[in-house]
Amino acid sequence: MSSAQLGPDVDVVIVGAGISGIDFAYRLNQRNPALRYVILEARAALGGTWDLFRFPGIRSDSDITTLSFPFRPYRGEKSIVDGATIRRYVDETARHYGIDRHIRYGHSVVATDWSSATARWTVQCDVAGERVTFTCGFLLACAGYYDYARGHAPEWPGSAAFGGRLVHPQFWPDDLDVSGKRVVVIGSGATAVTLVPALSKDAAHVTMLQRSPSYVASLPSRDGLANSLRKRLPRRLADALVRWKNVAYSSLMYRLARRRPERFRALLRGGALRALGTAYDKSRHDVDVHFNPAYQPWDQRLCVAPDGDLFKALREDRATVVTGRIAEFTPGGIRLESGEELPADVVVSATGIAMQFFGGVDLTVDGEHVDIANRLVYKGMMLDGVPNFAFAFGYTHSSWTLKVDLNARYVAKLLRHMKRRGFASATPVPRSSELTREPLVGLTSGYVQRAAAKMPQRGAHMPWRTHDNYALDFLALLTSRIDDGTLQFAPAKISPANTS
Repeated sequence: MSSAQLGPDVDVVIVGAGISGIDFAYRLNQRNPALRYVILEARAALGGTWDLFRFPGIRSDSDITTLSFPFRPYRGEKSIVDGATIRRYVDETARHYGIDRHIRYGHSVVATDWSSATARWTVQCDVAGERVTFTCGFLLACAGYYDYARGHAPEWPGSAAFGGRLVHPQFWPDDLDVSGKRVVVIGSGATAVTLVPALSKDAAHVTMLQRSPSYVASLPSRDGLANSLRKRLPRRLADALVRWKNVAYSSLMYRLARRRPERFRALLRGGALRALGTAYDKSRHDVDVHFNPAYQPWDQRLCVAPDGDLFKALREDRATVVTGRIAEFTPGGIRLESGEELPADVVVSATGIAMQFFGGVDLTVDGEHVDIANRLVYKGMMLDGVPNFAFAFGYTHSSWTLKVDLNARYVAKLLRHMKRRGFASATPVPRSSELTREPLVGLTSGYVQRAAAKMPQRGAHMPWRTHDNYALDFLALLTSRIDDGTLQFAPAKISPANTS
């Protein structure tokens, strides 16, 4: 059935047309070519994160080889690429496979309800102020993990009196020109580390004001070995080798960080010293003050500086790092608790995201609200007690797409199994011995801790947790059974008209 013929009743509804939604659509159609699906996207364009964020320097911390879809590898020269390149790649992939024809833009999902009587989901959308309803057998939430409508923005004393511009990176103004201006970027995470070198190219000076440091690793933006392999080997072989090389490297670094944190800390400290060089003012850029956090490596996400761009901006005195707490805003800038004043024409609040699961949509089963904070996550993608529902959630210490693609392949396998066996629904049901609960995300980052009470949880053992290791999760996908005794199936009901 062509996308033009699709009505409001389909087999699968996918919410979100970012990387996750496009990946799920491809995998579902690959294994179930007759499947009827629609992608509901609240925004006017696909791309998700990479269409929303437009601040200067926006890029991914993950290498594009593992961030890209395994079924359509990215083959550019750069390994760390900018947001516009990622957005263009996602758009080209959707058009290449005809997935774009299944997307309904401007469809903001506002309510979902599962009916046990019909074994169907009812999905209600707001479309330009009007209510539009879809029904489906399986619902997939691919809307990411944060609120697109708001970021985390603390209230600072005196901010209303500030005479310059105060902006949040999630809503970067098109008319903002920092040329010749003094800029203060509040924050020390990935967004701040990205913004500071980008803004310092035009600004009079940029100050990165951090309450506490983050680990920053300087990595090359180009992968010489990968580019060499692509020139010497057949495409498919080179793609596979480069992908698994990068998977193995990131896994090794993560394991080293968790098992030998002091050694890994020393590696990062030494890298920062080398990147800063000897020709800068060490009294202002003390590594142990500004780049040596109190927490252990990978308790929070590791920040990446492609080709050491942040350190280069510091060396060239285009930027400065200041570690301290804000006392108040003043008409001309920011005063710290230490008494130091930071003059500013523009202040950027790179203070993080507001986490939100399933696009903030309320899930109900037979009219009853589902409190996701009290639910266990099955195989990293389904909720206990919620039939025919799965969500995309990637790795926090590696490429998001690696895990999402495994999610998508499992759901495609599940749907094929259900169709062959004549099942109408599949519901994860924990045994009493599996009720031990742990946080779904183990990071101590502020945005995670602020949302901890609203997140679903994971169990202590499989299948209520994953390995958090791509190679092991990949093997589990290939070898695990769908009918594992935990996933409970219900047969399709036969209407009296179809009985003899």
